[in-house]
Amino acid sequence: MLEVRCSGTPYEIGHQHGASAKKQVHGSLAFYRQLFKSTCSMEWDDVTREAATYVNSLESTCPQYLDELRGLAAGAEAPFLDILALNVRTEITFGLFTENAKADVKLDGCTSLGFKKSTGESYLCQNWDWQVEQSPNIFLCRVSQPGTGLPDFAMVTEGGLIGKIGMNANGVGVCLNAIRARGLDRSKLPVHFALRKVLESSSRAEAIQTLKSLGVAGSAHILVSDATGSTGLECTSIGIKELQMDADGVVVHANHLLLDHPGVDEPGWLPDSSYRVTRLQALLKQTDLSGLDFDSFFELFKDEDGFPGSINRCQQDGCATQTLFTILMNLAAKRALITFGRPSAFTDRVEVVF
Repeated sequence: MLEVRCSGTPYEIGHQHGASAKKQVHGSLAFYRQLFKSTCSMEWDDVTREAATYVNSLESTCPQYLDELRGLAAGAEAPFLDILALNVRTEITFGLFTENAKADVKLDGCTSLGFKKSTGESYLCQNWDWQVEQSPNIFLCRVSQPGTGLPDFAMVTEGGLIGKIGMNANGVGVCLNAIRARGLDRSKLPVHFALRKVLESSSRAEAIQTLKSLGVAGSAHILVSDATGSTGLECTSIGIKELQMDADGVVVHANHLLLDHPGVDEPGWLPDSSYRVTRLQALLKQTDLSGLDFDSFFELFKDEDGFPGSINRCQQDGCATQTLFTILMNLAAKRALITFGRPSAFTDRVEVVF
């Protein structure tokens, strides 16, 4: 049985959720029902039919996740395919988006950083940007799976999603940047299932091997780290390419492909994505890298140059998203610090230590 501790309240998937957890699941359903309609011109019946196309392949590759979603659906008193649709929301939003949506619809905006210090510490950091309307349905979740041999992990997730951004008890961390590129391969892992696989891994190397073996259904950048450093995985429906640390031990990413992916069609999307990459790289060049710690990383992610489409993003003046949380992880110390809200005006701060 999967044991989960969310917002300080323990519950078990497959049994009745706490009232707040159930409310967040239904909050996510309401949010994505509207989002898919506006960005992909899809009514909810179309969305659940799309979600159903993943069931057969997921039964082969990770049936335990489908069992978990069935239990979650029962606890939240929601249809199974509704919950599955939440967990393939990246494939719908950023895969089918390019087929059906208006070209001027702009979403997301996340900025991520992996850094291996010469002194041995390894950090993984991210501003996660999304529409403010989804913020009530975001929470920190600690997960244990007794008897499986899998590590405990903590993630910041959205109501109803079983894989997201976080760190496990082995000091393996994962961050995510949305990429909008055409093409889906429904025989491979949806992005949020891929994130869950990383959180269940014993090391960065194992996580990379798993994702390369199973593949990722749609496009995304998944930044995988442990105490040995970071690797960026640029995933498309065609395959996965690795983005390695530079000479300073740094990997920086935003919302466009940095490597060459022959055969992948990536329409223009967020002009500020390239700027955020170069801006964060420039800030790092101006910084004493040997002295970086949680406080100094947090200052970097408060940067508002290029506002409102800055690293520290704000949903105003045509910018469709805002920084909803910032996560800083020290993987050697197995310690994470999460702030909710824009880092310049956060509403809550939580520490996780394994």
